[in-house]
Amino acid sequence: MQDLVLRKVSLKNTEERHEVNRFLETFGLSLDNDVDYTVALRNTRGDIKATCSKSRNVFKCFAVSEEIRGENVTSSLISTLIDQSFEERIFHNFVFTKLDKVNIFTALNFKIVYEVKNAALLEYGVIDIHRYLDDIASKYSITPTLPKGALVMNCNPFTKGHRFLVEEASKSCEQVLLFVVEEDKSLFPFKYRYEIVKDSVKDLKNVTVISGGEYIISSATFPSYFLRKEDERLKAYEHMDCGIFGKYFCSKFNITKRFVGQEPYCQLTNTYNNTLHEIMPKYGVQLIEIERKKYSGGYISASIVRELIKNNKLAEVEEIVTEATWRFLNSDEGKEIIERIKLSNSQH
Repeated sequence: MQDLVLRKVSLKNTEERHEVNRFLETFGLSLDNDVDYTVALRNTRGDIKATCSKSRNVFKCFAVSEEIRGENVTSSLISTLIDQSFEERIFHNFVFTKLDKVNIFTALNFKIVYEVKNAALLEYGVIDIHRYLDDIASKYSITPTLPKGALVMNCNPFTKGHRFLVEEASKSCEQVLLFVVEEDKSLFPFKYRYEIVKDSVKDLKNVTVISGGEYIISSATFPSYFLRKEDERLKAYEHMDCGIFGKYFCSKFNITKRFVGQEPYCQLTNTYNNTLHEIMPKYGVQLIEIERKKYSGGYISASIVRELIKNNKLAEVEEIVTEATWRFLNSDEGKEIIERIKLSNSQH
């Protein structure tokens, strides 16, 4: 690494971002929009010879020029990201990478979480998935002896349709674990979604509401920088998220049934359900698809609620959300979100 200098990239500087992106493009990669820290290794002329980035605790967008590979460059880049994470008091990191790059990271003490056809997820730090699941079992008093049902929901926001699915699962199982997606990529922040869900199902005594954590992956979090084709990226995300849930969550907590709502509107969710149908049986889990609760000739969904809010049809919103959701929407925090929805494009 003689005559090479590692420098932080100013991500607010458009030209510096473009420079990193142009370098990545020579490797068939791109700079993800959500990166919050980037460094570049430059020669004496200022040319980029290597770069890496992170988005919160996810390391990404690695590239090293052919002529400097083998000079411990990757180790230096990763050490820089780990140091920056420590400064931000982040002590657990992930990296998504191509399969042919896995050995680079395992040599640097990263542990493989899961591999699919063209991507792998690895982690680094004092916490790993086994310790995380042990902590969940302790926090929520979950014992593995009783077979359980499970649902994974975003609840953006929680509707009577969500409530119907939880009720159906509750009738079918002695105990149900309801995981609320923790990743904050939704109009309704996680801290509100989680509390609304708990309030909305508190009468269902065999349902435990659990923070989804970092291992239930959001499609919004899954990186795009090394899988440029959308269909490849979607397939990798679906197989990884479903596989992690089956391999770790279902085996740890004795989950034998996973419940989902039939998806008449969103193609993304529909293909995800199809992937669950493929993967869950491999882990001894039955996937149960339930017809959604109907409303006004269609089906209740969170996206319809957001669309009604956007169009200022709050009386109709009250008809299809739970009492807890409606109370929240009438709080100061809820009113702020309503205003944001009215100003934004509807999202899933």
